[in-house]
Amino acid sequence: MVISHPIQLRGRFMSGKKRLDPTIFNLPVEPMAAGYFSDKYFVRARDVLVADRHTPNVMMQVFCRTSAFLAGMDEAIAILKLCSPDWSALTVHALYDGASISPWETVMTVAGPYHLFAHLETLYLGVLSRRTRIATNTRRVVDAARPKEIMFFPARHDLWSVQAGDGYAAHLAGAASVSTDAQASWWNDLGVGTVPHALIAAYGGDTVLATRKLAEHTSAAVRLVTLVDFDNNCVDTSVSVARALGTRLYGVRLDTASTLVDQSLIHEAGDPDLYRGVNEHLVVKVRQALNDAGFSKVKIIVSGGMTVEKIERFEKKGVPCDGYGVGSSLLSGQGTFDFTADIVMVNDTNCAKVGRENRPNPSLQPVD
Repeated sequence: MVISHPIQLRGRFMSGKKRLDPTIFNLPVEPMAAGYFSDKYFVRARDVLVADRHTPNVMMQVFCRTSAFLAGMDEAIAILKLCSPDWSALTVHALYDGASISPWETVMTVAGPYHLFAHLETLYLGVLSRRTRIATNTRRVVDAARPKEIMFFPARHDLWSVQAGDGYAAHLAGAASVSTDAQASWWNDLGVGTVPHALIAAYGGDTVLATRKLAEHTSAAVRLVTLVDFDNNCVDTSVSVARALGTRLYGVRLDTASTLVDQSLIHEAGDPDLYRGVNEHLVVKVRQALNDAGFSKVKIIVSGGMTVEKIERFEKKGVPCDGYGVGSSLLSGQGTFDFTADIVMVNDTNCAKVGRENRPNPSLQPVD
């Protein structure tokens, strides 16, 4: 699969100058505009201003406290555009999705009558925090694995409703593929996957048969990758599948549970913990067996407990895998990526709480 990586602009990573259409996010506009999803104090603040006919013009400034790879900006802008009662009265400047940001750097400003967007702060900060966390975590594993591919596999570890935005954040960060069609929907692509354990079980535990059936009923344009750890014998299963599928087989995926030692390693001397799960010794054995059998072009994808640290170890040691499937670690990762919004000007006069100040950012771009 070909992906379009963010382009580098003025030393910063940008996804490009065209923002996503607000309608792509399928926002529940009416309840959002009413304040149903917002912290109650923001809704009450709006209601007080409206009831009191007090309409100060403010400038709201948004920032993150940590270095990060920005995502969720187009979604945040869509919330303002579609859920404010008068978007035309607001002036918004923002970075583009895909920007590398520094701690405390202003990523967006919103200027205008405060009652028009007071109730939306919870929403735009929430999407910025969520998508930036996914994008930053993905960027870290992409950088650790480069130039090898990262497959984004955390769908099963979270709510279905977050898939589209999370998939787009991972795409911005350089993930080669995602696992669901929803995750790929914002750039008109499709999810990818492997022959799963469940299909192998449905064919009586026969990995070769299950892989043949998937090949038989799937377009030849689909890269065929199969899991080979069903029998806990990745070496023999990989070679058997390669012999049965020939050039139709793109790759094998190793996903041995962290509690198991593959059959090819059970007689190895030393600490058994070194041989549990997907480890460097197992990858080397599978690669050597495939090469010896004449299948040097078959790729090896590894998954199961892949983190930045484990990928870095694999790469430092030159482990001969061709890509990484990464799941739950992309939802947590290291650090937090909370965004904060502060009013820093009121009626063109500096007005910010102690410890905060107007921090202009010349990289911000006007939002139409």
